[in-house]
Amino acid sequence: MSREDFQSDQEVRWCPGCGDYAILSTVQRLLPDLGVDKENVVFISGIGCAGRFPYYMDTYGMHGIHGRAPAIATGLKTSNPELDVWVVTGDGDALSIGGNHLIHVLRRNLDTQILLFNNEIYGLTKGQYSPTSDAGTVSKSTPYGSVDRPFNPVSVALGADASFVARTMDRDPQHMKAMMRAAHDHDGTGFLEIYQNCNIFNDGAFFEFTERETKDERALFLEHGEPMTFANGTRGIRLDTLQPEVIDLEADDWSVDDCLVHDETSQELGTILGRMSWQDDDGDPIPRLDETGTQLPRPFGVIHRTERPTYAERVHQQIDTVTAEQGDGDLDALLRSGETWTIE
Repeated sequence: MSREDFQSDQEVRWCPGCGDYAILSTVQRLLPDLGVDKENVVFISGIGCAGRFPYYMDTYGMHGIHGRAPAIATGLKTSNPELDVWVVTGDGDALSIGGNHLIHVLRRNLDTQILLFNNEIYGLTKGQYSPTSDAGTVSKSTPYGSVDRPFNPVSVALGADASFVARTMDRDPQHMKAMMRAAHDHDGTGFLEIYQNCNIFNDGAFFEFTERETKDERALFLEHGEPMTFANGTRGIRLDTLQPEVIDLEADDWSVDDCLVHDETSQELGTILGRMSWQDDDGDPIPRLDETGTQLPRPFGVIHRTERPTYAERVHQQIDTVTAEQGDGDLDALLRSGETWTIE
């Protein structure tokens, strides 16, 4: 199969220049490499610009209601574990009305991939602030600036005990494809936050991390078992107690051996990385500075991964155990048991 096999006959109707195009293209290029039968692939979405994703995939899919894509995915995957289920959602859909559904699908460890498009704005409804918008964001619904403290999607996922948490960006298709594959290969809920540029209502929200001029200085790409370095290997990250700080690897005082080595199995380290370069303790907007006044980079890659049984595995194990103990059920007998009556 090829990318074309997963392209539907529907006209893609996002705004020209939207980051969603890059995400769609990356998914369509990835699927032929996964070895999954096309008829077993399902995309489920909620409401928002990302909600149109299933229309553009030549697979099974469902455009659900606002925030409920995880609930639909849970029912589908649990009833038919052989399906390859993807959830496509946005920062508003997942973290506002869908926040309750998101945390529960993460803690249950449903074997699905959740692609959260984060553009820090409501795009479909024309530019209101979202749960991830920075404090002070001026929008159509906050003309004098938002007074809310924004959600950090990675921290939300880690707090819900997600078994796989990663972050990537729409403007690095190779990294994005690698993170999607990693989420897919994980047995459990693969939560992937994707920085997605809304060039109409919030253009440039992530440019400091995604653009060539600043990316090397502001983005830290994580690799399991490797020291944390950035800026073409000239800087690194070390821990001073629990506080990450930038060290200069070109100076005589530090070397790569002093850098923190990434361990994606450590939830404690994941918590530190999830909040690194996000907000200062007093709520000042990003970018965050370390104690030396140097800007901490934003981590991208697999932040945390752990293995544990999936939700569908546990449900079907329980069904098998009860069936072995009590025998096959008889629905007709159940309906006629106890106190019943007939209405004529």
